[in-house]
Amino acid sequence: MLYHSTRSLEPRVDSAQAVLEGLAPDGGLFVPEEIPYININTCLRESTMGMANRIISAMLPEILDMPTLVEKAYRGKFQTEELTPTVKAGDFTVLELFRGPTSAFKDVALCMLPQLLTKAREQKGMTDEVLILTATSGDTGKAALAGFADVPGVGICVFYPDGGVSAVQRAQMVTQEGSNVAVCAVRGNFDDAQTGVKNLFAAAENGKLPGDSRSLSTANSINIGRLAPQITYYFKAYSDLLRRGEIQMGDKVNFSVPTGNFGDILAGYLAKRLGLPVGMLICASNANNVLTDFIRTGTYDRRRPLHKTISPSMDILVSSNLERLLYFMSDGDTALVAELMKKLSTEGSYQVPAQLHQKIQNEFWAGYCDDEKASATIRSAWEKTGYLCDPHTAAGWAVAEQYRAETGDMAPMVVLSTASPYKFPGAVLKALAEPESADEFLQMEQLSKLTGVPVPENLSGLQEKTERHTDVIEKTQMLSYVKEKK
Repeated sequence: MLYHSTRSLEPRVDSAQAVLEGLAPDGGLFVPEEIPYININTCLRESTMGMANRIISAMLPEILDMPTLVEKAYRGKFQTEELTPTVKAGDFTVLELFRGPTSAFKDVALCMLPQLLTKAREQKGMTDEVLILTATSGDTGKAALAGFADVPGVGICVFYPDGGVSAVQRAQMVTQEGSNVAVCAVRGNFDDAQTGVKNLFAAAENGKLPGDSRSLSTANSINIGRLAPQITYYFKAYSDLLRRGEIQMGDKVNFSVPTGNFGDILAGYLAKRLGLPVGMLICASNANNVLTDFIRTGTYDRRRPLHKTISPSMDILVSSNLERLLYFMSDGDTALVAELMKKLSTEGSYQVPAQLHQKIQNEFWAGYCDDEKASATIRSAWEKTGYLCDPHTAAGWAVAEQYRAETGDMAPMVVLSTASPYKFPGAVLKALAEPESADEFLQMEQLSKLTGVPVPENLSGLQEKTERHTDVIEKTQMLSYVKEKK
């Protein structure tokens, strides 16, 4: 299968090369020339890892021996062989994506990506080291670091916004072991870090930074190797509903997705394009509601203050994967996508044509949830259903309620739960009207005693680990930092 940029039809590369490069040379994102065929009935009868094998193989067919790669990626690393279990909570089904090694939804993709990248590197006969450059708003960083730590032939450098992640998220990253990892805070917000990483790719010549022998790639969801594995859990959720008799084959299911960089919800759209009976995809934002405004008005405008919220992984104003949606929804109009991305870069906003906007609204609905509403939702979910959710999941839950109230659509609703509540214990305790300690690690203990929900093992001992990565730089220093960290 050939891939090309969202902004032009060249260069055409196979799926293995697309994973290796991460970002197209013109700054666009790699997209397949066609959406592959999957036998839905057969796929939905598979185990979770069987589904992963079928789906990822279909999206990335040039990467060989996929069953072995899936086994290496997932076996024994998640709390259950289901990987992403579903739980009934009141009127909703919660898809738990945080049962992996770092307690965040990114684990599903970032346990798989190192396997994909190293296999692609082997198949292409690469001898140069691959350098993974990644910006994180909190969860991608740790998941990527854990996945790539000490992988031969690969180095990884993660940038996160200084003061823009939770104490638990920061601790997960700065205590990461591995001879090939680097972690650095950037003075600014996530958009500054993400733009900085994109600028590093733009400065590359033939996929390498000047004076550096390493080939660049990325673990952000701009890499198709990161996005493809995420499609699996939409199939898994649908399969669970079928197995429990809550739906019949062919029934539409709605999905409410806490959304920042648009990758998680785009995976749902790709699942629908593969044939899964997905109904409405509900885009749930926090107070940084740039995506809500876009889906409702057709105007994307990043020229607004970035609010720090209790759901920091969604504190984003430039949603990179939206570019892929524009490509798919415009029937592959690369010239239009290039024009819109140029406007976003130079003017800070763009307006999509009316017909394109209508097509997007036919597939997506959007709402947002501020901190006050998120706290109220955490409390009501716990009191009414006994389900303990984090602030990001609360946004998905609250916007799902908004959708039903405004549209009357009572089709089965799956809410994606993207992180453990123990990654944001202070916010959850406050929502439950409990006085919290200033120490997030004591907050975890307090929350567990209050609710009886156990602290994930990978988080419980963080405070005892040594901080190994304490660098803080200006956003203008990212290039020099990468070159120093050879």
